[in-house]
Amino acid sequence: GVTRMTVSLVVIMFELTGGLEYIVPLMAAAMTSKWVADAIGREGIYDAHIRLNGYPFLEAKEEFSHKTLAMDVMRPRRNDPPLTVITQDSMSVEDVETIISETTYSGYPVVVSRESQRLVGFVLRRDLIISIENARKKQDGIVSTSIIYFTDHSPPLPPSAPSMLKLRSILDLSPFTVTDQTPMEIVVDIFRKLGLRQCLVTHNGKLLGIITKKDVLKHIAQLANQDPDSILFN
Repeated sequence: GVTRMTVSLVVIMFELTGGLEYIVPLMAAAMTSKWVADAIGREGIYDAHIRLNGYPFLEAKEEFSHKTLAMDVMRPRRNDPPLTVITQDSMSVEDVETIISETTYSGYPVVVSRESQRLVGFVLRRDLIISIENARKKQDGIVSTSIIYFTDHSPPLPPSAPSMLKLRSILDLSPFTVTDQTPMEIVVDIFRKLGLRQCLVTHNGKLLGIITKKDVLKHIAQLANQDPDSILFN
């Protein structure tokens, strides 16, 4: 009753006991317990745990039929500060470490430059931290002023310049992206079927913003006339 298991529970109990004579009583007991539980409340114990613990979970059975676009949900919004990005060949180790220490994001988009905002890929926070720590310990000449490169080829450095840090290997060159005109119905379906945590929003290859699973859930709550800020996630 508390788990809302019906047919699956009967099958499990039949496999445990191997007794055909127990199938009908088990079916009657399972259906009776489910009806009693439904009369008390529609929420099962697993749904309650998801809600109470603040897990960002997208229900696969609920349909999304609203006519909103990815640009309506993505961040940053109009009055928000610009999206935190890393450039592919112009930021030092100290610059990247500052971004990591001042933000709590799980990853960062990598762009050609701040002026063009042309998307190159996506790098995870944990990979950046580990790679920089290992480079400082094992690679000679890596200091705070060393330039981080995410490109295949790096320009020759003068003899007095510090060594460069190449992190092309940790860069995801094909992060999942959608255009700013993609209907949210498709975006929600993509999040459900692919299990994405975030999705980048682009326009003609230029990075515009990012949509996370939490943004999708808050958008769904807002369309259901709920307060999106009242939803707390862990």
